[in-house]
Amino acid sequence: MTRDEFLSRYGGVYEHSQWVAEACWPPPEDLAGAMRAAVDAAPRERKLALIRAHPELATRAKMAEASVKEQAGVGLDQCTPAEFDAFQRLNAAYNARFGFPFIYAVKGATRAEILAAFEARLTNDPETEFETAIAQIHRIAGFRLADLL
Repeated sequence: MTRDEFLSRYGGVYEHSQWVAEACWPPPEDLAGAMRAAVDAAPRERKLALIRAHPELATRAKMAEASVKEQAGVGLDQCTPAEFDAFQRLNAAYNARFGFPFIYAVKGATRAEILAAFEARLTNDPETEFETAIAQIHRIAGFRLADLL
């Protein structure tokens, strides 16, 4: 596989952050580990940009194809009006408190579980939530990478 083919295939594993895949060229045997290490070694501002590259949950905003599939896979595109209102309220409160969108690896979760996690994590301190967001991004990337492999 050429570098361009590699970047085309794996550049979107971390949402709108092709730099992660670029840091892993040529690809090592443990691509997931290398991608995780690239993110973990990045400066805080780059990690913050990675977090902010993710869409809010249950919004009608334009998002990456993988995010559309992930959110639709757990029915976030089929929220009841009450659920939709709850997501919008929580998205606004979360962004106001932390300055970035709520990140949750939704695969296999229910809307109720996601909303409960949203409520619980709003009580975290900013540093804990920053680290939790990065951990959730790694989970999302793991699911995406597994789908590609």
